[in-house]
Amino acid sequence: MIDVSAVNQLHTSTVARWHCEPIDHPYGDPNNTELTPSDPLPIICQQHQFNYLLWHEEDIARSPDVSDSQIASVKRNIDKYNQARNDWIEKVDDWITSDLERRGITPSLTAKLNTETPGSATDRLSIMSLRIYHLEEQLEREGIDQAHIDKVSHRLAVCRMQFADLSNSLRELLADIYSGAKRHKTYRQMKMYNDPSLNPYLYNRTK
Repeated sequence: MIDVSAVNQLHTSTVARWHCEPIDHPYGDPNNTELTPSDPLPIICQQHQFNYLLWHEEDIARSPDVSDSQIASVKRNIDKYNQARNDWIEKVDDWITSDLERRGITPSLTAKLNTETPGSATDRLSIMSLRIYHLEEQLEREGIDQAHIDKVSHRLAVCRMQFADLSNSLRELLADIYSGAKRHKTYRQMKMYNDPSLNPYLYNRTK
């Protein structure tokens, strides 16, 4: 079962470290299938890493002094990382499905489906950890006035509250899934824009 406190610690610590050191895999190679049956953290770490990369590409895209050619490259990176981010949300949910099967857990006949999967909630926690880090960074800037400090402090307090609320909700959802009180499914994102056979602009270019 996924330990939400360990996920929170992973998200927070890696965001801080990746801003100072090259990106690494603190929980091992996520593509090593020997790790995944007993430990979901390598998968969650990789999913988080794509959010980290996506966040900083989006920062570049919003800069007014970036050239058109740079914007084109950044846009392609954004599409690539967003696709990977969604792919790895599904991998988190697939890990839960496999873990439930290993444990022989099946939902009760009255079990209902949640509107959000644990993988999606984990993705939201990842993004929230990035937002909190960058808001804290804003308070350390030189030359900021009190109005800026007050605005950022308010947003930071709200984000921390939302982070705690979402963490508790994810714990409750996982407890319900593992007790059989709720059903679990992996929802496929079915992104079309990166598929040459489904994006009309891409397949019409060849005609």
